[in-house]
Amino acid sequence: MTTPRPTADLSADEARRIALRAQGFLGAPDRRSGVRGVLRHLGAIQLDTISVLARSHELVPYARLGAVGRKTVEDAYWQDTHSFEYWSHAACILPIEEWPHFAFRRRAYRNRPHWNHELPDGAYDQVIKQLRAEGPLTATELGGAKKTSDWWDWSGSKVAVERALMYGEVVCVERRGWKRVYDLAERAVPEELLHDELDDTECLRRLVALAGRSLGVGTRADIADYHRLKGEQVDAVIADSGLVPVSVEGWGKPAWADPAALEAPRGRHRTTLLSPFDSLIWERARTERIFGFTHRLEAYVPKQKRVYGYFAMPVLAGGHLVGRVDPAREGRTLVAKQVALDGPKAVPAVAQALAEAATWVDCTDVRVERVDAPELREPLTKELARVLG
Repeated sequence: MTTPRPTADLSADEARRIALRAQGFLGAPDRRSGVRGVLRHLGAIQLDTISVLARSHELVPYARLGAVGRKTVEDAYWQDTHSFEYWSHAACILPIEEWPHFAFRRRAYRNRPHWNHELPDGAYDQVIKQLRAEGPLTATELGGAKKTSDWWDWSGSKVAVERALMYGEVVCVERRGWKRVYDLAERAVPEELLHDELDDTECLRRLVALAGRSLGVGTRADIADYHRLKGEQVDAVIADSGLVPVSVEGWGKPAWADPAALEAPRGRHRTTLLSPFDSLIWERARTERIFGFTHRLEAYVPKQKRVYGYFAMPVLAGGHLVGRVDPAREGRTLVAKQVALDGPKAVPAVAQALAEAATWVDCTDVRVERVDAPELREPLTKELARVLG
């Protein structure tokens, strides 16, 4: 693909601020639209099984809005068919109005020749029949999620309902105790959205435009990664997506921006802990390029090889990533098992982020166990005592 001439030259600092505003961390959030507004703004919120302070899909709106109630978060996602769960960047919660734009992926799954799990004869039709008669149901209620205790050893009904989910005949209408609750798409998705009429080009054009808007500015790889598209899929539609080519200082690669994002971004910066799966930082190369910060989830790294901890949460303050906290909870105490700070200037921000997070999860105290720079442990504990009152 021939790269067109940039329409704007951005400094690295301007690109960082544009990304922060696009992700909802710069400027006052729209509290009237709440969690649903955050979801529409981001376009996708990643799900993950790990729960330390809370699950990642709860942490994402918290990071932008502050101490919104956890039940409020769940209700905002699942009540009134406001969203659906599907494969985007990973397993994600998506705004329901984007259902038609994932038709290209549903078609690809229907045409997929090979699967990891074999679908037993008759299982698919049986699951559809049971959901039609009894739904919504969990995999357990459909006949069992697993054949054995092995994580990946799915039962025939689980294989069938997950295949139906990928095909778009079934939709996840909520998470109940982290289990998916399935129903027929014809019942759960509003009639005006329940179609696969858009061709692949129109679906891809929409998702590229959404990714550009949610990122503010990004490279081809950034834009492709947001909804896990292929680079050539981005190439095929980016000229008609509404995004404009820009040049960013130090990036070394062509970039595109949402034209509306190019106005000088102003407003207050949010200070908060970030889920490792937050869309601001979920792509490592982009996070290093924008923030000069190496971010890696170590939950699946052997304990003895971890550098920052099991679920190290980056700390955002003043538009920069200034540290990390590996948290835990003991009763009503938030435990900072391991803290890494970007120098003494980061102490007030990390203390503020910890104190706010503690309040959100109904903790009354914060205990700091280890600080990578031992000389900063006492200043941090003193600042925590001050902000906790």
